[in-house]
Amino acid sequence: MTHVPAEAEKNTRSVMVNRGPFEIPGFVAGAAESGMRYSGRPDLALICCEDPGGCAAAGVFTRNRFCAAPVELCRERLEGGKARAVLANAGIANACTGEEGKIRAAQMARLAAEGLGSPEDSVLVCSTGVIGRQLEVAPVAGIMPRLIGSLRPDGWQDAARAIMTTDTVEKMASVRIELEPGKTVTVGGIAKGSGMIAPDMATLLVFVCTDAAVTPEVLQHWTSAGVEDSFNCITVDGDTSTNDSLIVFAGGAAGNSPLTDTTSEQSLAFGDALRSVLRDLAIQAVMDGEGATKLIEIEVSGAADRQSARQVAFTVANSPLVKTAFFGADANWGRIVCAAGRSGVPLAPERVSLFFADLCVFQNGVPIGGEKVEEEASRIFAQKEIHLRLDLGEGNSSFTAWTCDLSFDYIKINASYRT
Repeated sequence: MTHVPAEAEKNTRSVMVNRGPFEIPGFVAGAAESGMRYSGRPDLALICCEDPGGCAAAGVFTRNRFCAAPVELCRERLEGGKARAVLANAGIANACTGEEGKIRAAQMARLAAEGLGSPEDSVLVCSTGVIGRQLEVAPVAGIMPRLIGSLRPDGWQDAARAIMTTDTVEKMASVRIELEPGKTVTVGGIAKGSGMIAPDMATLLVFVCTDAAVTPEVLQHWTSAGVEDSFNCITVDGDTSTNDSLIVFAGGAAGNSPLTDTTSEQSLAFGDALRSVLRDLAIQAVMDGEGATKLIEIEVSGAADRQSARQVAFTVANSPLVKTAFFGADANWGRIVCAAGRSGVPLAPERVSLFFADLCVFQNGVPIGGEKVEEEASRIFAQKEIHLRLDLGEGNSSFTAWTCDLSFDYIKINASYRT
């Protein structure tokens, strides 16, 4: 069990997040091995609402102009705010595949829908993997009976494993809250993502389900809001994927009074719970960044507005020079203020201060020298989790981004990704 990070607690009710196995009443999940690209491991995941009529559904997707065929399919099918299942494959992204890619994405959905006895348009499809290769439908058809047979309430970890590509661990998170007297609801989800992570309105592949009764409109509101405070606050390498998809289902099995607006106490509590799950999954993705050895929290405070703080934070977070300094445990504050200075945000250097944890190394545009400061800074940079705060001295707005270091292994992984 883990608490959401300190920054998240400012925007939530300090919900306790569980990273272990979970079940969500009204939903089942499963996985199977198609052999489409990988061998000896599951590469197809299916998450399904047990109600044949489906449930409320919401989604947020990449803004990359070369969005994958499954992204287009999901966007179209979620316009009605309802779906029953999502089928996801790992290994082949089905991106930049033209009309044939769209046809094959629809074929995948049809296979799952037929097996579940549901309308074709009630099934969503997501893919991840190599861009530019056509997805193979025959292996999916061959394994579909086994995939549907694998569905069970506690199948989430299997599904999380099946959607992994360069990930090294499954990513799961869940919370339970009492939404109203006697009505406890669960929000739980899985995610995949390790590289090509700099989300823009969504991220990687993320699937979240809840047994809360929520209208599609309210569910979409809290999904979009949750993404802004979670996945849109992380970066591994500055690249936004063609396939980023985040989908949330709400089945209603908890029996709570349906959440029909965004202002009620119950709705706000639900939004906090969903945000906490998304935030924790997002941080897990950064912790598992390709070749990553450290998790870095970059807080920019004292900004004129949130957008300025965000721009500075991501400029620092995406700087190769900054990221390699973290990897080498070199407390080189000059690289950080240099990145902030080129962010495009108007700054007055004489008002800027920089802290490593609680240690001030740069104050009002002047370095804090001394052997003890250097020793303490080096000690902080040797830790696995590092917090730095850059105070711009311009206003009262802030933004926190999470990133990881840039190691030798990142180069190795991405230099041979297709082989």
